[in-house]
Amino acid sequence: MKPAVARAIFITAILSALASARQSDAQTVSAPTPAAPSAAASSAPAANRFAATIAPAERFEVRGVLVERHGSGGRPLILIPGLMSGSWVWQDTIRAFSKDHAIYVLTLPGFDGRPAAGADAFANARAAVEELIASRKLAKPVIVGHSIGGTLGIAVAEDRPDVIGGLVSIDGLAVFPGTEDLPPGARPAAAERIRASMASARGDAFAGQQQSYMRTIGVLDMDMAGELAKLTARSDPVSSARYAADVVALDLRPGLKTITAPVLVIAPFYDQDGASQGIGEKDKAGYYARLMEGTPKLQVLPVAPARHFAMFDEPQKINDAIASFLKTL
Repeated sequence: MKPAVARAIFITAILSALASARQSDAQTVSAPTPAAPSAAASSAPAANRFAATIAPAERFEVRGVLVERHGSGGRPLILIPGLMSGSWVWQDTIRAFSKDHAIYVLTLPGFDGRPAAGADAFANARAAVEELIASRKLAKPVIVGHSIGGTLGIAVAEDRPDVIGGLVSIDGLAVFPGTEDLPPGARPAAAERIRASMASARGDAFAGQQQSYMRTIGVLDMDMAGELAKLTARSDPVSSARYAADVVALDLRPGLKTITAPVLVIAPFYDQDGASQGIGEKDKAGYYARLMEGTPKLQVLPVAPARHFAMFDEPQKINDAIASFLKTL
């Protein structure tokens, strides 16, 4: 992939999606003043249709990471949401697989109303996943991660190749797209710029950023985007900035060769977004394959039409991909 295209993906995924607090404030100020609501209109707002979650059989914590268990038996699945997300991301997947598998759904510190993450947020989450596997004696679990959850799965598969049975990563990679050519010495500065930019938003500005992100990067349906943005806005901006910076600072490519489990990387693609970046579906899949080069048992699967939260745009295609992958193990 040409450097300009890679850079476009990087900018789209981080800088463009995370509108500045100043811009969000300006949009809020310039919005017309609504008319006084009627008595009927002032009643409680409708419940967010994506907020409801299936009651787990068990809830516990590992190193501050919330774990919710569903089902029992079969090969264990560990579901890890991405940035600013909670278990609401995986409800369709839980329904599809909990009858035949024990499912452990993680919510990282600082996300979805959880207490804030401390320093070294990604490293703590990495250790928590490994501790969960060891403490529960999970036999060859399959990690299914979205975004940084996928990157987290790659890290764990490198750390413990002897215990991981498989990995499905939805739009999460060994190195953040567009940063693959950064010299190691430049990564800390790039990460700090991301952290400072993201952590500066608060309140309405942060909520506005989430609306912008979901409508341009997150999902295709704008009504869905608005509701999902309300859920991501429940996360702590400072914690979210720490995780994002940790991922930008990370380059897991040297350790890919140590992964012994099969790896499926799902590359969401939407033709209109691709056209604006000058890439096609095969271009994006090929680029993702290059960022994962060295993985012994790698498959890259495009899923379209879908944006970053492909589990909402194409839930059946995602579940079918996971099911097909499990049959190969």
